[in-house]
Formats: sequence, structure tokens, C-alpha cells
Amino acid sequence: MDRTALDVLSSTTAELAPGAADNRLVPLIAAGTADLRALSALTLEQHHIIASDRGSFAYLAERSAARREDACAVFFAGLAGGENSAAERLEALTAACGLDSADVAAYEPTAGCQAYPSYVARLALTGAPAETALALTANFAAWGGYCATIAERLRTHYGFDDEGCGFFDFFGEPAPGLEAQAADAIQAGLDGGLDIASARRHGRLLQSYELMFWNTLAELA
Repeated sequence: MDRTALDVLSSTTAELAPGAADNRLVPLIAAGTADLRALSALTLEQHHIIASDRGSFAYLAERSAARREDACAVFFAGLAGGENSAAERLEALTAACGLDSADVAAYEPTAGCQAYPSYVARLALTGAPAETALALTANFAAWGGYCATIAERLRTHYGFDDEGCGFFDFFGEPAPGLEAQAADAIQAGLDGGLDIASARRHGRLLQSYELMFWNTLAELA
């Protein structure tokens, strides 16, 4: 029996899901014991990550359109637009951490935190669009859960207001429109012979690089 996009996405997400103890930073934030230095570094790293991912997603949209993979083009264009929205919310988080534009300009990003966007950029250049869509979407589930937890705990433990938490709220809330676009992109890939094993390999690496991001920051916590 042919598998549907939702079946493949569900099984891939479950297979790639990190263990409860794999992320060392989010539990510290949840308990209110993480040092503000880690939150500040997270925010400063995100300035670099968002700029990189926005370019990667825009390029993936262009590549998909050139390959006439229209569903993928719509999905990646939506991701690029989402990064624009995230960048706007990041400014409030930056201010809530007591940082300003000079801090952003002076900050030197770390290899451990930038491995994830670097791999996304590699996929933008060489990855099959539908495989990349599956790998990214499977990874988003873990990222969204982490962001939802952080948004809640920044309010209760660190005194952040709604504006300061807006960045994490944005990623932590369901995005039905984006999920539907992802399903369309993955289904189109399945109809065209998508290599699920390759997509899972990409997803496994993305998940590992994301954990590297969190655990690099945990060293400051």
C-alpha cells in the first residue's frame, strides 16, 4: 500500500525524536536555574542562524521552482517568510536579555551553535527539495516543543513579558498552514520517488546538530 505524506512524516518524526535527557539546556531553563548568560548567548547566536536560514530557505524555494517542484517552492518560501517574522520578534528578546545592537555586532558565534544552519545551507545547495522538506519538518517538532517550554518558563522564572517571549511563542505555537504546505511538498516528493532513507539521514544529522546547539549553550548555564 502506498504511504501518505502524513504517515511518512509521523514515522520519521518519531524515529528522530531526541531523548528526554539529550538536551541539557532546556531543563535548566524550565527549572529556572540557567544563567542569563546562556539565554543571552542563545539570542545572539540566533541573529546569525536566522540570517543564514532565511537565505537557505529562499534559495531552496528558487531551486524548487526551477525544478518545477511547485509544492516544495511554496513550502520553502513560507519558511523564508517565517524567518522574517522571527527576526522581528528577536529584537524584543534581545532587549529583554539586556543586549543592544553593539552587543549583536561584537558577538562571535560558536561552531557548536552554527553547525545546524551550516548543514541547512549545505542542503540548500545540494539536497533534493522534497527530502530536505521532510528532514526539516521532522526536526521542527522537537524545536517547537523546546520553544514552547522556554516561552512559558521565561515568564514564570525570569520575568520576561509577552513581547520578550514572542520569539519563542512564534516557534512554539502550532502552524497549521505551514504543516499543510509541508505535507503537500512531501506528498509530491513521494509521488515522484522520494528517497525516504536519504531524507531520514538528513533529519538525523539536523537533529544532532540542533542538540549540539543547545548543549554548547548549556556549558554557559
